[in-house]
Amino acid sequence: MAQRSATITVMIRAAFAAAKNLKRDFGEVEHLQISEKGPGDFVSHADIKAERTLRAELSRVRPDYGFLGEEGGETKGDGRNRWIVDPLDGTTNFLHGVPHFAISIALEREKEIIAGVIYQPISDELFWAEKGNGAYIDTPNARSRRLRVSGRKDPARGLIGTGIPHIGKGNHAAYHAKLAAVTERTAGVRRWGAAALDLAFVAAGRYDAFFEFGLAPWDVAAGILMVREAGGLVGDVAGQPYELGGPSLLASNFGLRDSMVEILSKA
Repeated sequence: MAQRSATITVMIRAAFAAAKNLKRDFGEVEHLQISEKGPGDFVSHADIKAERTLRAELSRVRPDYGFLGEEGGETKGDGRNRWIVDPLDGTTNFLHGVPHFAISIALEREKEIIAGVIYQPISDELFWAEKGNGAYIDTPNARSRRLRVSGRKDPARGLIGTGIPHIGKGNHAAYHAKLAAVTERTAGVRRWGAAALDLAFVAAGRYDAFFEFGLAPWDVAAGILMVREAGGLVGDVAGQPYELGGPSLLASNFGLRDSMVEILSKA
């Protein structure tokens, strides 16, 4: 069984604390206060409460660390360490009663992600990773199983995850051209609406690749570490190195990376 560090233990405890309220609120979605940050971009009282819980739990143990959250913005810290948090990845799913959403927590040290936790409260699946120590999943039936990306090399056998831009976000025509190119060459495309879980699924070998445009640091910080620690590759859709918050992201197993870059670059 993999040994969890003190840092990972702190992150997991924070995720579990935030999940308690999310699970309760998910059963009472119709009563939540909801506002729009922009067209098709919603925030609920559940998001805000979850981020407050995460901030309180993490700051209590590591008071000098900085904090970047989707809802509350950034708090400067010691200049070396920073938590990057999405308290509810998949808000639209949550608000529509779709049980596919997650809490994502990453620790960045000197501009490098060194630890990540992604927790799906409804399925009770916990994904976690530390730089140099691998990526793992805990489920109700098994603890700390090592994650490995898939070994598929043929795009025609590959299952690909993506995110489709909603109203008011992105160049829909350009995106649909890339989506068409991918669907023509692969076994299938899935759009679940939670990028953190999409990346965890690549790390677990459930998806063979994932691509999306316009993702924020909190959407992907934990997930990109998981993919890399599970033996996968992370870059942009042109095959160049990925910078946190960059315009495009492609995460894949080793065997499909070049094919995905070719498909996406030509579309």
